[in-house]
Amino acid sequence: MDARDLIYMDNAATSWPKPDEVYAFMDDFYRHNGVNPGRSGFDAAISAGDLVENTRKKLNAFFNGDLPERTLFCHNATDGLNIVIQGLVKPGDHVISTNLDHNSVLRPLNCLERDGVADVTWLTPNEHGFIQTADLENALRPNTSLVVVNHGSNVIGTVQDIAAIGAILKDHQAKFVIDASQTAGVVPIDMKAWHVDALVATGHKALMGPTGTGVICVREHLEIGQTRSGGTGVRSAFPYHLAEYPWRLEYGTPNLMGIGGLWAGQRWIEENGGPAAIHAKEMAMVQTFVDGIKDLPKVTTYCCDSLENHLATLSINVEGIDAMNVGIMLDVDHDIATRTGLQCAPKCHESIGTFDLHGTVRFSLGPFNTPDQVQTAIAAVEDIAQ
Repeated sequence: MDARDLIYMDNAATSWPKPDEVYAFMDDFYRHNGVNPGRSGFDAAISAGDLVENTRKKLNAFFNGDLPERTLFCHNATDGLNIVIQGLVKPGDHVISTNLDHNSVLRPLNCLERDGVADVTWLTPNEHGFIQTADLENALRPNTSLVVVNHGSNVIGTVQDIAAIGAILKDHQAKFVIDASQTAGVVPIDMKAWHVDALVATGHKALMGPTGTGVICVREHLEIGQTRSGGTGVRSAFPYHLAEYPWRLEYGTPNLMGIGGLWAGQRWIEENGGPAAIHAKEMAMVQTFVDGIKDLPKVTTYCCDSLENHLATLSINVEGIDAMNVGIMLDVDHDIATRTGLQCAPKCHESIGTFDLHGTVRFSLGPFNTPDQVQTAIAAVEDIAQ
């Protein structure tokens, strides 16, 4: 089967296809200016450097950060979260996170706890998939140094009230970090209004960039410790890694082609009405999907009785059929691509009771899905359930 005939419903893993404008810009820019940015004074190097800095400015404004130089590029959200977590947590600290978080948060924190560096408290969502602010307040300790929260779940699609959490933490010493991998590009984000100290996002999901790209946005008052050193192309005679931003947390030659994709992805988002408009289109389709399958015999849906504060991500199971086998049938018999299993978020599955069921079948819609594809997916689930 030609991949172009595939009904792709795995956008929570990576958005695909990318807008044609992203492919075209990456190819053209890299062909004509694909040199090392910021290292030399010839025209192509200057153009490459300008692209990096202009994308930095655009993303900083997108998240309403403080200073463009504090919006930094990394390999992906896992890379960025490791940089932030390891740069903030000190021996004897207490950290709070949630059972909704991805392994990119769970594993670094588990390692810190295993190694005796920090204690970790995991907040459990309620039956609708939301963290309760009272639970956060009760979990805070005098030595709580960091709170890391998943903005949007990659399993059940719930979007947390970051503003409410930030209001609790704004007068506490704990730093507030959000993982916006699922929401950046499709949910408007305001770091200042929400009292978020640092944000991490991957570039290859709703930001419409390519894989191998990530963003860290750090507020002006926050200093993150360095855990790496290397080349910056600036002040090469200095014997240590530079302490000032953006070089403080950027190491070596950047992914110029990927940053070009992020630039083009930002422009595409703007030209299509911004995150809110894209989100509204996706949610209209997922509402149709939920309405079409929620009453089917043997089909269980999770945390989608209401789609308020939700992404276009839906997890289901079919009674008597392992999630992996449902995914295979969707693929082989109906040409629908989904994600099955634990989706790198085991604690979330423990919370919703699907861990021992080997996870769920996750449908995640994107801007290039169509209402006709949704109807095909409804019919496919009905066929499998029967």
